[in-house]
Amino acid sequence: MIKPVMGIQLYTLRDFIQTAEDFDNTLARLAGMGVTDVQISAIGDIPAETQKEILDKHGIKVCVTHKSFDRMKNDLPALLAEHKVIGCDALGLGAAPGDCRDTYAAVKPFAESLEKIGAACVKEGMTFQYHNHDFEFRTLSDCGKRMIDVLIDETDPALLHFIPDVAWIDYGGEDPVEILKRMKGRVKVLHFKDYIIDGDGARKFVSLGKGQVDLAACYRAACELEIPYIMYEQDDNWADGDAFKATEESWAFMQSLIG
Repeated sequence: MIKPVMGIQLYTLRDFIQTAEDFDNTLARLAGMGVTDVQISAIGDIPAETQKEILDKHGIKVCVTHKSFDRMKNDLPALLAEHKVIGCDALGLGAAPGDCRDTYAAVKPFAESLEKIGAACVKEGMTFQYHNHDFEFRTLSDCGKRMIDVLIDETDPALLHFIPDVAWIDYGGEDPVEILKRMKGRVKVLHFKDYIIDGDGARKFVSLGKGQVDLAACYRAACELEIPYIMYEQDDNWADGDAFKATEESWAFMQSLIG
């Protein structure tokens, strides 16, 4: 059993990583909090070499990314080369395109395309990861399966790994712990996210520990399943509208889980 390394998914702070100067300032602030590992997503047009210089300056490493499906299909060698520059061995896709979600006829070839990307990653000593939302847990319109079942059960575990998001799994009607067990051996990075259902019945993201996801149970499962990393992510609805404040609150909660 291991304790996962805690970190920050920079999508939460995407408005503050669009220029090299902002990226530098943001990593300085995170390093001051004790953060040593991040996921890079939605970063601005900053050369990989510059990213690496700033990462090294603050002693921060990148465990995984989220990059566009278009680049994966059309510019994969260059994309993988950029990952090697920043010292990251895991390429991630944040979500399936809209036309690859609703039917088995659409999901199956999408899954096969992910395996091809995964095979290219493996050849370069890397892995390929897929991040879920809630739509993967809906029954496909042309069969009794769900997209998540196809991705887990009908792909090669050596070629397709996962970045499970515990809030989206919970919101999709499943127990995150049980899904993590099904993905055993295929998870490098786990996303911790929390949410509530407000008085109007709408989903609202909140800082970690302030919502309905049993994050303590998810943390125990991550330890038992030897998942190396847990990244905090919050799409919106930050505390007082301040993404940094939400990050600080959530980071404190993550440290409390470590004990």
